[in-house]
Amino acid sequence: MHIIQEILFVFAFAIAVYLFYRKARQIRLNILLGRDVSLNDHPDLRLKNVLLLAFGQKKMFRNPLVAVLHFFVYAGFLIINVEILEIILDGILGTHRLFRDVLGSVYPVLIGCFEVLAVLVIVGCAIFLIRRNVVRVRRLAMHELDGWPKSDANYILVTEIVLMLLFLTMNTADQALHPDLGPFWVSGAFKGAFEGFSPFALEAIERSCWWLHILGILAFLNYLPYSKHLHIILAFPNAYFSDLRPKGKMENMPAVQKEVTLMLQPELAAAEPAPADMPKFGAKDVPDLTWKNILDAYSCTECGRCTAACPANLTGKKLSPRKIMMDTRDRAEEIGKLGNTEGKTLLRDYISEEELRACTSCNACVQECPVSINPLHIILQLRRHLVMEESSAPQEWNMMFSNIENNMAPWKFSPDDRDKWAIEMNA
Repeated sequence: MHIIQEILFVFAFAIAVYLFYRKARQIRLNILLGRDVSLNDHPDLRLKNVLLLAFGQKKMFRNPLVAVLHFFVYAGFLIINVEILEIILDGILGTHRLFRDVLGSVYPVLIGCFEVLAVLVIVGCAIFLIRRNVVRVRRLAMHELDGWPKSDANYILVTEIVLMLLFLTMNTADQALHPDLGPFWVSGAFKGAFEGFSPFALEAIERSCWWLHILGILAFLNYLPYSKHLHIILAFPNAYFSDLRPKGKMENMPAVQKEVTLMLQPELAAAEPAPADMPKFGAKDVPDLTWKNILDAYSCTECGRCTAACPANLTGKKLSPRKIMMDTRDRAEEIGKLGNTEGKTLLRDYISEEELRACTSCNACVQECPVSINPLHIILQLRRHLVMEESSAPQEWNMMFSNIENNMAPWKFSPDDRDKWAIEMNA
């Protein structure tokens, strides 16, 4: 009987790992659709970002209560995975609580800590479900989350609660079956609930919970790549490769700077060789973005802190930085599955001009994101394409561009008249 269980477990484990690898590989290829960009400078600062933002969740603690609850869920999920290692080895080797003899008296303490974390995970997930579905916090109840995004969040929270309950029930039945095992801190207090159960019934309960728990974990592993909860994994590389430049610094194109220089100094134009190929300005579709932009999109937690801080969104404009990231990820997925579908692009088919025009470039979304996502960089590249490739801009912008081209300043004054204000001041 044990050998059959071992074979079944190894088969299920191998299938789960293979399916996860296949999807993870596809996501990597989707991310690499973007243009190459080098983000390997200052490794010390990048590691610091990983420690503070990804591990420490520094930005989350601007709202201490939510941050603490999220930290319980996050820490519990990560730390309890140590216990999953034991379950996997037990399943492969056909053993029962393999680490018990290795750790000795430390083992009940360790499992006890895991159980406390499991309770905290249950409490945290329950409160988050209430916030989403009963209290309906504004940023968690916007229409852009209707349908799958809202269901996705609820599925994950409910799944985590069920997994933790299975873990606690498994431990409770196991202690009732093996009195010398514990006592564990939480389940040990409830093992009396199984008093009077036969050894067969206790083993059936323990084994059922064991199988459901580990199969649930393997199913959760393969659900992650299709879910916003992929940020559990991608938050770490995304924090490492975050932009270290000051937030107000925008990325200029050398080709554009060169043209401006030639405009201001026409005498240099004669000596300048004609470019072999016309550069591409901005981005119209996902392959025109950088791989970091696409990594940002896959790392998005859909928490909506960016949108909640966006002044354009707060004043009723159509722009939502969270939607920008969700649309970018959806388009990357579409290209990864179907190829670069003819006539369909990120710009207009997913993100409208109205959304792009509403952005004030204030960097509030960048500042608020807990995992170092930069929606503004995508917005600026799409807007650059509109202006420089399609000559599509509001009339007010066109007037400013014309003034800069003719007068070398945003205002409609001749360069010869710029110093008149000083003359008038001295009069």
